[in-house]
Amino acid sequence: MNKNFEPHEAQLDQAEFNLLYRNYHEFEILDHLYNAAMDELCMRLNVLNEEFAVMYERSPIHHIESRVKSTRSIVAKLRRKGVPVTLQSARQNINDLAGIRVVCCYIDDVYAVEEMLMRQKDIELVKRQDYIAQPNYNGYRSLHLDMRVPIHLSDRTEHVMVEIQLRSVAMDFWASLEHDLRYKMEEGALPIGLDEEMLSCANEIAAIDIRMQEMYKRITGMKPKEKTDELIREIG
Repeated sequence: MNKNFEPHEAQLDQAEFNLLYRNYHEFEILDHLYNAAMDELCMRLNVLNEEFAVMYERSPIHHIESRVKSTRSIVAKLRRKGVPVTLQSARQNINDLAGIRVVCCYIDDVYAVEEMLMRQKDIELVKRQDYIAQPNYNGYRSLHLDMRVPIHLSDRTEHVMVEIQLRSVAMDFWASLEHDLRYKMEEGALPIGLDEEMLSCANEIAAIDIRMQEMYKRITGMKPKEKTDELIREIG
């Protein structure tokens, strides 16, 4: 069972659960499929990370997190989009039913992991949003990749959509705390000036992120991007 699905959720939101699933078995099928897609991509990411650790004594990936959206979150997102609240609609209209967050050590590592992942020809890139090059209005920074990954089942192959978020440790620090602060307040009830203060903190943390990468460059005697390119060439 998906670790994010708790039995009491179906009891508390039985009507919403029934909008998506005709029965519990249908939920299990979807849950298995999207967990399998996450497992597949996490395995590939771990293989790449472990190869770096063996060959170059450093790991570009700090840690990986994953989750499948809860029933409540799926229903809420479908309603926000103004589309039918059905299982078919969820698969067609929500790209992050399965989500993976890849937290990297440095900014250049984010793009290095993206490049290595995209060289795997059986993965299809559907959508790319670079909030590092162009931060969101509130200062949020991350690289989002919506990807289809093949899942080989007993009688067929399914191509399942997964959203991958790649970010540095510093970006993850800000995003995690910003989320915690924002969702402690009711919608629309943020104190005056807090949005501006969050944006200021995001910019300060981004500046520190760049400084840490520059220190890495000084230690290695090579620009991080140059080192990344060299490692990718050697692996390829």
